[in-house]
Amino acid sequence: MRWDLITKKLLLMFIMGLVFFILTLVCEYMSRIRARRHTKYAPNSVDEEDVDVAAERKRVLRGTGRNDLLRLENLTKVYKTRKLGHHLAVDKLCIGVPQGECFGLLGVNGAGKTTTFKMLTGDIGPTSGDAYLNRYSITKDMLKVQQSIGYCPQFDSLFDELTAREHIQLYSRLRGVPPSQENQIVEWALKKLNLTPYQNRPAGTYSGGNKRKLSTAIALIGHPPLIFMDEPTTGMDPHSRRFLWDLIHGLIKDGRSIILTSHSMEECEALCTRLAIMVNGTFKCLGSIQHLKNKFGDGYTLTLRLKGPDLERSQRVARRFIMQNFPEAGIKECHHNLLQFELKDLSLSYVFSKLEEAQKDLNIEDYSVCQNTLDNVFINFVKQQTELVQERHDSTSSLPTSCLRLRPVVLATRRSTADPGDEELLADAFSSDVTIEADDEPLLNLGGTGTRLTLLNMEPVT
Repeated sequence: MRWDLITKKLLLMFIMGLVFFILTLVCEYMSRIRARRHTKYAPNSVDEEDVDVAAERKRVLRGTGRNDLLRLENLTKVYKTRKLGHHLAVDKLCIGVPQGECFGLLGVNGAGKTTTFKMLTGDIGPTSGDAYLNRYSITKDMLKVQQSIGYCPQFDSLFDELTAREHIQLYSRLRGVPPSQENQIVEWALKKLNLTPYQNRPAGTYSGGNKRKLSTAIALIGHPPLIFMDEPTTGMDPHSRRFLWDLIHGLIKDGRSIILTSHSMEECEALCTRLAIMVNGTFKCLGSIQHLKNKFGDGYTLTLRLKGPDLERSQRVARRFIMQNFPEAGIKECHHNLLQFELKDLSLSYVFSKLEEAQKDLNIEDYSVCQNTLDNVFINFVKQQTELVQERHDSTSSLPTSCLRLRPVVLATRRSTADPGDEELLADAFSSDVTIEADDEPLLNLGGTGTRLTLLNMEPVT
């Protein structure tokens, strides 16, 4: 009996060791398959990057940006779908955002902005790479990461039956705000976002602008050092939009960092200190707004205002003069006595000298030369993505559907517009300014106390 028992134990140990060995081989095999898939479906070459993007990648990977509040190191996400097969949504992003900066993340619909936010907030996991928020890794310390961020999602995650006050109370308790400070936090949020007149009304009756304000108020609870704002001014009227811009400026002066996505170039110019444009999940340019205008602005816009009474003759003479002296100029607009031309690869001194010489002969009332706007830079990259997708379509038309990695591209630049049928937008015309007082920080700072927060802000996949 004793020998039989020993034999059974030895046999059991042998079987367990064999199973462990087989599992180890399977895990190694699966990891190799993932690596091959990542190599196959992430063909972006680092050598083809823009100089500024490559310099930022080098700075981040060599450890110079380890003190940045947000640091992305080769962050990658690959989706697997039935129709498209493997879809590369985010491709090896590297960026560092220091404290007190508003960083703009621009791109057309489907470029990967919201997917990046989902990875950074713990909604989905990255395929490879890592990101560090306040020195906490999103792959190892997600609960600590979520305690350091605020998130205003692209789609309002609100309960239609709850009021603004009840929403802020709910999220304050999820944040771990002590009961003794809860009322102060609620009053502060309602006052700062000017939601006091609507505090006892159900959120389902709010206008689009007031819903965005409530989502912003929720993101500010707990004094997070880093705030993600995914198109925060969507649905806001111009006055409410300006109100939120002032609030964001106050947060930046307070030392907090903001990651902003928007389709409004005006908003980016008003708020962002740096920005990047994403195309097919990669950064195509990076830097300050003026730097991007100088590098990718593609020339200047010349505006001529002509005198009457014979405007048709004045237009013909002006067009002939411009085409003779600036052969590469292209006409952009022609309205009554207004002509606009796009000038490329010309010095301003040459343009002004020619116009001053011919101002009387051309019957010009006045003229102006201005640098192309951020819209022009953005549209140039939109065209680049369109051509890339079309090229993929042409080269993969003979392949099975599971091999295609195409995505729809929306070319129009969407701007925030209010719904004219919503009467409550008329009530948003308030005249108070947004300021961040010195006593706001101790009100919102939890001092390290509180419970672990699991984000409830889930938005539909776009």
